[in-house]
Amino acid sequence: MSGCDAVLAGLGTELAWIQDTYMDLHRHPELSLEEHRTSKLVEGKLAAFGYAVTRVGGTGVVGILTNGDGPTVLARADMDALPVAEATGLPYASTVDGVMHACGHDLHVAALLGAAKLLADGRTAWSGTYVALFQPGEEIGAGSQAMLDDGLVAKVPRPDVAFAQHVMPIPAGMVATTAGPVLSAADSLKITVYGKGAHGSMPHMSVDPVVLASSIVLRLQSIVSRETKPGDFAVVTVGALNAGATSNIIPDRATLLLNIRTYDPQVRASVLAAIERIVRGECSAAGSPQDPDFEYYDQFPLTSNDAAVTEKVRAAFAAHFREDSVRTAYRQTASEDFSRIPDAFDAPYTFWLLGGVDPETYRAAVERGTVARDIPANHSPLFAPVIDPTLSMGVQTHVVAAMSYLAQEYHCHSGGAQPEGT
Repeated sequence: MSGCDAVLAGLGTELAWIQDTYMDLHRHPELSLEEHRTSKLVEGKLAAFGYAVTRVGGTGVVGILTNGDGPTVLARADMDALPVAEATGLPYASTVDGVMHACGHDLHVAALLGAAKLLADGRTAWSGTYVALFQPGEEIGAGSQAMLDDGLVAKVPRPDVAFAQHVMPIPAGMVATTAGPVLSAADSLKITVYGKGAHGSMPHMSVDPVVLASSIVLRLQSIVSRETKPGDFAVVTVGALNAGATSNIIPDRATLLLNIRTYDPQVRASVLAAIERIVRGECSAAGSPQDPDFEYYDQFPLTSNDAAVTEKVRAAFAAHFREDSVRTAYRQTASEDFSRIPDAFDAPYTFWLLGGVDPETYRAAVERGTVARDIPANHSPLFAPVIDPTLSMGVQTHVVAAMSYLAQEYHCHSGGAQPEGT
């Protein structure tokens, strides 16, 4: 039996508590940076498994298992839930009004805890250090930075490699990854433009910020269509435009909320510069009495997988799971703040996607051409990964990836959970 197989041999007997942990976390979701119950649960589990446990960044938790000489592997799971009212009807649905795990972070936590337990029990099969990191506040892009600001780099051994995964609305039993950009960078931007207020019957006495903001919205559409090179990726979305409170008053200001997504740092810089240039230009053209304000928030870094690490982990997945269960991931327009942590250590990393939809349900939706309509996306009040085999796969992917570095001679035979038709 290979070292990887030896570590995974106990998965069948551990799955019951892993599933119970997942359902417990799903029932008790906690918003970003408020994951107090979740943190205590994680701390208790890791300590019982034999890890040295420390709090970092408020509700962040790190467990360190040192097991002789060898590389250091860091695996991360995010913990926070969303301000979404659950509509799944599941028997283990959220018990917190208006809050649910609508993005699968509860499954991430349970899967990493399961992997941490198996690696602790199977430590005779590997050598090195395993770091299980449970990050708060991912949904608002603040949790990884909070851990770094609290001294994470000094408190944790420098990893030679780092891993993270995310459950997605693709067939369960499937894992997907790719080298290079896999998740976009994201920037949220609040713009305030200023006018001159007046009575609605006297527009000539005003500088109308509603007209000004409307002109800005239209002009911003040209950034992607006319300023971004065909083939380069960029999204500029105006998610909100707010001005005034009644019909017969021209207000003195308007606010716009923008979301920007890019894969390339140069494209990002170009897009942000274009936004500011257009806003300033339109304000000048309108005779705005005051310069606009720009407030950047909820910023997420690019997630760009290291090519060598990704190939090594992909090969390990292919050796363990069926080859056709390991796919090349499409670049996602979704964003994560995971990469801040390995970047702070100057450590290479890979981030993979984990399927969470019943394969037959997904196949039927594909045949009908109704995937976008019938398969709930992350952040939907209907989002709920199927427990079997998603949770088992999530544990296995963490173990297989870690053992591809920690085992002295890596080999992990095929034998993972494989539903039909994935």
